[in-house]
Amino acid sequence: MNQKKFSPGKLLLQLLQGSLIGLGAVLPGISGGVLSVVFGIYKPMMELLAKPLSRFKTHVPKLIPYVIGAAIGFLGVANILAYVLEKYPAPSVCLFIGLIGGMIPSLWREAGEQGRTKGSYYSLFIAMAIIFALLITLNVASVTITPNFVWYLFCGCCLALSVIAPGMSFSTLLMPLGLYTPFVDGIGHLSMSVLIPAGIGALATVVCLSNAVNMLFDKHYSLAFHAIIGIVIAATVMIIPFESFTVSVTGALINVFFLAAGVVIATLLDKFNSKVTVE
Repeated sequence: MNQKKFSPGKLLLQLLQGSLIGLGAVLPGISGGVLSVVFGIYKPMMELLAKPLSRFKTHVPKLIPYVIGAAIGFLGVANILAYVLEKYPAPSVCLFIGLIGGMIPSLWREAGEQGRTKGSYYSLFIAMAIIFALLITLNVASVTITPNFVWYLFCGCCLALSVIAPGMSFSTLLMPLGLYTPFVDGIGHLSMSVLIPAGIGALATVVCLSNAVNMLFDKHYSLAFHAIIGIVIAATVMIIPFESFTVSVTGALINVFFLAAGVVIATLLDKFNSKVTVE
């Protein structure tokens, strides 16, 4: 195996991608898991979670920059992001949609690394249909609850699930229940009454599900990866702010600009990532 040389450019790219994953985790409707798939770290992350001891030396060095970037994106930029999202919700979401959409071709290439069968396409469409049905149901449902220790456990489970199951945005699950704002606010202010139960819930979810997901990839790579593409497509379509395109021509043009900008940025990131990977 070739020894890979240290590259400042690659490190910067990994930190940037990690911060985008962190931003995606906190952005309503965006999944950090989707972005981890988009940036090519989903498989190694799941492999590490499934066998942390045997894969510590091979996987941790690769993932550390992403983890640092994700922490910066999730915690350090959360307040700024909340402000931007509140002031300019549609352009912000459109930028992320462009980023995800622009990386789908590279996901498609990766999904076909071990070939495609009819089952691969069935897997894609079935996963897409399930996510559409689930997210539409959650959007239609209107239930409000009072947050407490047990509900913050649930929030932690949803947060971990959004990483383990790409396309499953924890904000999409929590917003209909009225838990998203108090949960993110508690994390932003480092409230122990939120962080402790959320951490327990997230850890329990990772321990219980990571092995199963990793085994699925080992034995049914094509089916699993095409299912993820279906999840990514459905989750991305569901967050398109359609109504914002009809408010005014100017607003629609701004949204289109940010969509295009996201696609261009994603394409450039993909090309740069391919270069530094080959080196």
